[in-house]
Amino acid sequence: MTDKTIKTLNELIETCKDGEYGFKACSEQAKSHELKSMLASRASECRMAAQQLQALVTRMGGKAEDDGSMLGAMHRGWVSVKAKLSSYDDLAVLEEAERGEDAALETYRDALKDDHLTPEARTLVDQQYQGVKRNHDEVRRRRDELKVKS
Repeated sequence: MTDKTIKTLNELIETCKDGEYGFKACSEQAKSHELKSMLASRASECRMAAQQLQALVTRMGGKAEDDGSMLGAMHRGWVSVKAKLSSYDDLAVLEEAERGEDAALETYRDALKDDHLTPEARTLVDQQYQGVKRNHDEVRRRRDELKVKS
C-alpha cells in the first residue's frame, strides 16, 4: 500500500512541478501586468503543493520526485512557441494555461480514484484537487472574458 501511495504522490509531484513551470512560462509570455501577476501566483501555489507532497513522501519513507514530467516540458515549450507565433497574445497564453490545468485535473481525479491512498495522503490530495479546480476555473473565466473582448 505504501509503495503504491508513494508512486501516486510522485506522479502528483510531477504534475505540480509541471504546473509551476507552465504557469511561470505563461506568466513570462503574458502582456497584461495583472495576468502576469496572477499566473506567477499560480506558479507559486503549484510549487508549494509539490513541497507538501514531497514532505509526505519523505515521511512515508520514500524518495520524492523533484522535477516535472517530459510531457510537461513539451507543454512548456509549446506555450512559448504558440505565444510567439500569436504575437504574445494573452488569450493564447490563457488557452495554454487551461490546457495544462485540464491535464492536472485529470491526474488528480485519477489519484483520488485509487483505493490505496493512505487517509493522510487522500486528505492532502483532495485539498490540492480543490486548488487545481479553483486555478482551472479562474484561468477559464479570464480566458472567456478575453474571448468576449476579442
